[in-house]
Amino acid sequence: MQNHFPFWKNLLILTVLVLGIVYSLPNLFGDDPSVQISSGNVADISETQLASIEKTLNSATINTKALELQGNKILVRFANTDEQMRAADLLRNHLGSQYTVALNLAPATPDWLRSFGAEPMYLGLDLRGGVHFLLEVDMAAALKQAEERYNNDIRSALRSAKIRYKSVAYDNGAVKVVLRNEKDKQAAIALVDNEFRKLDLKVDDSQPVLFLSITDQEIKEIKKFALAQNITTLRNRVNELGVSEPVIQQQGDNRIVVQLPGVQDTVQAKEILGTTATLEYRKVDTQHDVQNALNGRVPVGSKLYYERDTKAPVLLKRRVIITGDQIVDASSGLDQNGSASVNITLNGIGAKKMGKFTKDNIGQPMAVVFIEQKSITKIVNGKKVRRKEKIEEVISIATVRDAFSKRFQTTGLDSTQEARKLSLLLRAGALAAPVDIVEERTVGPSLGQDNIDKGIMSVMVGFVLVLIFMAIYYKTFGLIANLALTFNLVVIVAVLSMLQATLTLPGIAGIVLTVGMAVDANVLIFERIKEELANRNSPQTSIFVGYEKAFGTIFDANITTLLVALVLFGFGTGPIKGFAITLAIGILTSMFTAILGSRMVINWIYGNRRIEKLSI
Repeated sequence: MQNHFPFWKNLLILTVLVLGIVYSLPNLFGDDPSVQISSGNVADISETQLASIEKTLNSATINTKALELQGNKILVRFANTDEQMRAADLLRNHLGSQYTVALNLAPATPDWLRSFGAEPMYLGLDLRGGVHFLLEVDMAAALKQAEERYNNDIRSALRSAKIRYKSVAYDNGAVKVVLRNEKDKQAAIALVDNEFRKLDLKVDDSQPVLFLSITDQEIKEIKKFALAQNITTLRNRVNELGVSEPVIQQQGDNRIVVQLPGVQDTVQAKEILGTTATLEYRKVDTQHDVQNALNGRVPVGSKLYYERDTKAPVLLKRRVIITGDQIVDASSGLDQNGSASVNITLNGIGAKKMGKFTKDNIGQPMAVVFIEQKSITKIVNGKKVRRKEKIEEVISIATVRDAFSKRFQTTGLDSTQEARKLSLLLRAGALAAPVDIVEERTVGPSLGQDNIDKGIMSVMVGFVLVLIFMAIYYKTFGLIANLALTFNLVVIVAVLSMLQATLTLPGIAGIVLTVGMAVDANVLIFERIKEELANRNSPQTSIFVGYEKAFGTIFDANITTLLVALVLFGFGTGPIKGFAITLAIGILTSMFTAILGSRMVINWIYGNRRIEKLSI
């Protein structure tokens, strides 16, 4: 029977429409100004803490919309930003430095929609407001770290293979290994060929000396790894801040773009992103005199440090027991004396190293070195000059009483705030190389709202103009196409919300373009129907043939546009990708609504009955 859908097809289209309405609705409710409270220690966030915060806010007559316990975080919603700012200042004073109190914007989706898993689209920086950072990775520091690592690894490998050597030191762009004799030289060459294939080996034929340098290919790999590792670490740190849908992506060979939509308190974000604090555990050198080291006679294999509090000099072994990148978890807390501490959990490799060291060195002192890279801007001759400063301080020296490996406690920190900050950085991972914030921009919420208003206006103007044209030119069929176009917009918003995609201004441009393209399919179908009517076919046959014969043209046209969208997504940057995603989704949904949706309505109006004339 012509122009009649089976029951299952009608049910499918209506189901998509209902789901589209449900999952697009959250975007109508906007955001609530909110304060987010989190802690480095999960146990600190509980129902008791929630009740304490509620009592504190009530006593200060600060009205709240809702208080929610979300895992290890508390979210407090407010009706306006004035209440939000008052509450943030109050809670910072009340909770102290052990907790992070951050300003944010939380979706105001009703509970009944959340029960279906319906959430609004994320809005990009240009729509929601927030902060934009451009970070530059210090590749020179990454190469220097690699050189030091190879230097230590070569020394350890020679020692493990029992190959005698006089010295191993970095000299003029290469690791210079001075062996005892020709026999040790040949053994070292075999060791290097087996374990250090990524290094370029040069042999001094006249004496037992080897030169090992990093190859150009390895330099490229080191830089590539430093950039990738820093992106991963920064993403972990941003997750600790609780930012919804951040943008963290590579720009060029040595820069990273970080966009934090909805963030209003930029001070903490800037501090966390740019800090490269980590820990190193080293053995204290008790065999040599510190005074001789102060006079310039530092023994081979040792290095001079200073304690943080007393500034007293201390001599430590150069060989590192474990580093911060072997820490898999860290939480702030208090030791038995009530001082700030960090509870450390190591990975398998770190636990094995720590276990072996503590087992072999019971009764010996071990030091914890706090390392932080900072960029300091100074005025030199009237110009701003950015200089890097590396801070290395011994924060704790303790005697190893018993063997331990996977879990232990680090003390000696100045405050609970420093302990919480250090635990956050250790949990997120150490940066492979220092980063500098070379550009910072802030987009205010009011500017973001202005962009939203203009974007919605552009969609509505285009939408209304298309509706008017279709209704006048195609009459009843034009009204049906308008219904399908409305259905298409609802489904696009629903799909973006279900995917939790980030909507930006280029994304809105993609939706505006889709509005115009969505009716193309109906125009092709309706013109084909008019041709069939002109050929004196019956109205029912004209509708059937119009849809059947126009499908091939519609499919080809949309597939070519979809391929362009995929190319834009594959090769474009952030804004171009946003445009490509909304364009691709719009193409797919428009084919569904224009072909199936409009056909269903036309079948309901004209199908299964005798008609003499079509309103087209």
